[in-house]
Amino acid sequence: MNLKFRFMLIGICIGILLKLFVFDILKVEGLSMEPAVRSGSYLIVNKLAFGLAKPFSSTFFIQWATPQKGDIVIYFYNNHIVVKRCIAIEKEQLEIIVDSEYILKVNQKIIPLTEQQYLNLKDNIRVPEGRILAVGDNYRESIDSRDYGFVSTANILGKAIWK
Repeated sequence: MNLKFRFMLIGICIGILLKLFVFDILKVEGLSMEPAVRSGSYLIVNKLAFGLAKPFSSTFFIQWATPQKGDIVIYFYNNHIVVKRCIAIEKEQLEIIVDSEYILKVNQKIIPLTEQQYLNLKDNIRVPEGRILAVGDNYRESIDSRDYGFVSTANILGKAIWK
């Protein structure tokens, strides 16, 4: 085996390891995170932000951190990679207001709810332990925790570090 081929093989192996464990580049499809992340743009994802993830899985070998409010997180939902913003962390208080419309109030943020989303969340006064509330920035276009429930921190693949 010549030296050039060895270097090329080593480079390919390093690239595969970096993609599996360290970072990824994802193309965003959809309007749910606009205007912060536009459809068709690319995100660089730090896969080590919260721990060392098992490749092709939604679990960690080791987890050393959890998302914080404001983080743009990436996780699997319904066999799709999803990009949403963490707006509430475990044990955080949720306030649901029923007036002429349904409203979720979290940390001074006012988030509109449909009737179905209200029914999904109405019995939760706090974010459950080990979970986050993840919502798209474009509330009207986003399918998120309001629709399918809280996201397990163990299922979060990484954090967007550049958009």
